[in-house]
Amino acid sequence: MLRLRQYKSCDALKIAGWIKDEDVYRKWGGELFGAFPVSPETINETYSAKNGLCEEADNFYPWVVFDDENGVVGHFIMRYLNGDNKLLRFGWVIVDDSIRGKGYGTEMLRLGLQYAFDILKVEKVTIGVFENNEIAHNCYKRVGFTDTCVVQKEPWNVIEMEIRREDLS
Repeated sequence: MLRLRQYKSCDALKIAGWIKDEDVYRKWGGELFGAFPVSPETINETYSAKNGLCEEADNFYPWVVFDDENGVVGHFIMRYLNGDNKLLRFGWVIVDDSIRGKGYGTEMLRLGLQYAFDILKVEKVTIGVFENNEIAHNCYKRVGFTDTCVVQKEPWNVIEMEIRREDLS
């Protein structure tokens, strides 16, 4: 059984270990962390900076999911968009590469959505995925996210997706 908990700085070592090549790094959104490879220290410094910025204060929530058998198996962040506490964005979604394809990502996002809708009381959650990341795109669709638009970006286009509270009813 997976459980959701807030990210701890000691989780960075495990997360960095899942990012073994530049393709995974880029699809994860790693360019926001600087050059590949990402180090645990860089992850922690980035998260610390996000939490310390006035515009990000109380707006940046990193999470992990874990189970008793495997420990930490996935990670993602939540943040409110444009100061709107009814609109939440998920990002930097990643699952332990040794167990990908076994439903952990889907279950992790379901737990995140349950928290977002039941505890935070948001009305909508958004997420973006690169067009060339079909595995993640399919995972997000399985959870209930729907495509809203494609944003032209470099190096890859981004499919914007959303799910509303009423979509889960």
